[in-house]
Amino acid sequence: MKLQKLDDLPVTGTVTPAFTEPLLPRETPLAMPEQSLAPATTLDQMQPLPTPIRVDGVSERRLFLVLGSLLVGIAATQEMIRPFAADGFDPIDGLLTILFLSLYGWITFGFLSALAGFVVLLRNGPGLSRWFARMRLPRRRTAVLMPIYNEDTEAVFGRIAEMSASLTAIGAQDLFDIFVLSDSRADMEAAELAALHATRAASPVRVYYRRRLENVARKPGNIADWVRRFGGAYESMIVLDADSLMSGPAMALLASAMERRPSVGLIQTIPTIIKARTFFARWHQFAAAAYGPAASAGLQWWSGTEATFWGHNAIVRVRAFAQSCGLPRLSGREPFGGHVLSHDMVEAALLRRNGWSVHMVSLPEGSHEEFPPTVADHSVRDRRWCQGNLQHVRLLRTQGFHWINRLQLLMGASAYLTSPLWMLMLVLGIIASLGSSHPAFSAMPGGWLLVLTLTLLLGPKLIAMAWLYVDDGLREAMGGGRKLALTVAIELPLSMLMAPITMINQTAAIVDILRGRPVGWMPQRRDADGMSFRDALILCRLHVGFGLLLLAPLLFGLAIPLWTLPVVVGLIGAPLTAMLTSRADVGDWFASKGLFAVPQGPNPSRAPALAPASVMARLFVRRPIGPPVRP
Repeated sequence: MKLQKLDDLPVTGTVTPAFTEPLLPRETPLAMPEQSLAPATTLDQMQPLPTPIRVDGVSERRLFLVLGSLLVGIAATQEMIRPFAADGFDPIDGLLTILFLSLYGWITFGFLSALAGFVVLLRNGPGLSRWFARMRLPRRRTAVLMPIYNEDTEAVFGRIAEMSASLTAIGAQDLFDIFVLSDSRADMEAAELAALHATRAASPVRVYYRRRLENVARKPGNIADWVRRFGGAYESMIVLDADSLMSGPAMALLASAMERRPSVGLIQTIPTIIKARTFFARWHQFAAAAYGPAASAGLQWWSGTEATFWGHNAIVRVRAFAQSCGLPRLSGREPFGGHVLSHDMVEAALLRRNGWSVHMVSLPEGSHEEFPPTVADHSVRDRRWCQGNLQHVRLLRTQGFHWINRLQLLMGASAYLTSPLWMLMLVLGIIASLGSSHPAFSAMPGGWLLVLTLTLLLGPKLIAMAWLYVDDGLREAMGGGRKLALTVAIELPLSMLMAPITMINQTAAIVDILRGRPVGWMPQRRDADGMSFRDALILCRLHVGFGLLLLAPLLFGLAIPLWTLPVVVGLIGAPLTAMLTSRADVGDWFASKGLFAVPQGPNPSRAPALAPASVMARLFVRRPIGPPVRP
């Protein structure tokens, strides 16, 4: 090993602790050329390289989802548009038809995917995936990368200490190296270095640290810098976020699975939410635990070898990533030009374009992340994702992308575009109602459509609940059937109140983006407790204003569609929702009653014990199969 390079030394003028070992290992460079994202001009240019792994029946699964969503959407749209077209079909009616078909198609797709996931769970159960049938330690060294940006230093290095102890518990301390890749400000460096040396003193696992002086391209630039300097020494890299936590058994399972499948470029895990304190975070922690199994099983069912990447809690083959995922700077100015923000989905498409398979798997334990504590913090993160996902629209015609990757990019953008579309449909529906005197307009759509709509909207949650009543262990870990039913009875109206709040937040974000106001790079606040009603009212002023606007015709004695009333209630009540859900004591009260419980135990905010208490740790072979490759 050699001492760190000059550009890795502190430049802040602060006192630097005496180094007993270098901050970084010997460099082992790996070329990572920039890839072309140019649009295809012929059908031949649209085709990706084939992958050596084939999933039987995946084409039929995808056909079922796409055709099923389209047919249900067409049938529902014909019934829904009938009252509007009773007095003639005008341009507003035509626009409403397009909007309703688009929105209905997406909710149908989600329902069918969850239904398929439920069938998969009934057939296969929630046991360990076939990917991890052999509990073996890997042969080669794996890097664990944790990019950080102005984070709580104590929390970050506390997670690293937990992961180090967990790896040591299964005898894997010599097979994993942890890299803290800092993009933090210069004034954070002294604290990060002090925490590093304190962690090193107690860690059997090697922990390295590098702070970039120029934060080019944010997280993807941070990862690319590591690949080009150190990637040649490692078979795989486990990519984390600053709030990620993975157990030693989980990391070892992923690394050994990659070694046994040389054509796999990436394996994405489905992390669970931990350490939720506020009611907002606890609510989403419960929703992920309760509704996640069926939804994730359905997603895996149709993804096949073209799964997506979420940018964290995943293992990536370093050589494949270097060969495929050098991201260019997009032409033009931000927000649609510049560096690729939502890089993960693009990287998954690039890996698949080069013939590498990309998979999504469920682990029985050991892959975790945290969740924003308040509506405001969630909105900040969502704003960043919104700009990145809208960038994907210009990449839909990129040469060599698989059509499923194109669909995933479109779905990512549509997750945000549906909000302004929904908002536009509300406004147009009221305009159409005010301009129509035909008696057919006041008639409700057919009863079958109302039942179908409720089924599609609530169906994924009802399907998830059906699975919880099949899975006895998971049901009892979440408080038992009675507590679970009561929690869902509270969670469903909360979700209905939150939906119009999200609609306004995402619509406002899109308007800002289209006005040319790119998102900045702010550190993510990961802990909070409480919000005053005044602050909540300021935060939700647009929500309240739009709610009153929708209600205005009713105040003047004019008829409006009844289906707008739940939206109005959610918007006008937005400040109260934001204020109450931001409080930790509200979350604690529900926890004391056994509500919104999750499998970590009676206290949902407690982080799960990692390897020392893990049953999986005892199943591992305690020595590597062959000698590790050392950098």
